[in-house]
Amino acid sequence: MTAEGYHALDEELKRLKTVERPAVTAAIGEARLHGDLSENAEYHAAKDRQGWIEGQIAEIEDKMARAQVIDVSKLSGSQVKFGATVSVIDEDTEEQARYQIVGEHEADVKSGRVSITSPIARAMIGKESGETVEVNTPSGVKAYEITKVEWV
Repeated sequence: MTAEGYHALDEELKRLKTVERPAVTAAIGEARLHGDLSENAEYHAAKDRQGWIEGQIAEIEDKMARAQVIDVSKLSGSQVKFGATVSVIDEDTEEQARYQIVGEHEADVKSGRVSITSPIARAMIGKESGETVEVNTPSGVKAYEITKVEWV
């Protein structure tokens, strides 16, 4: 994962531990004061939320423990690989796009970040500027010409 992605996970973990966890603990305490827990919807909702939060914390901690953080600014080369920002042109529509290849949990197509496991990233890996890649999409095969490989 990129250093930026690792930082985002760390921030989310801190938020869950310092804001969400104490808030749900307080909500459970408040709900207990309302009496019979077996018919207390607020208590059950708060317990469900607590379970979800603890699951998220465990998942993020696991990802961070297994993460291999790659500093994209120290990478270079003309071939597309993890961390590269790739400019492409759709050969059918002449539409231009720019994608950075990132880890799975960092992907956000709207902001131009595609997962390394996505079809378009897998097609581009190892290619260079000027080459054409074909990508299987739900609407059929699309061809893209790689116009630039950057390390931003």
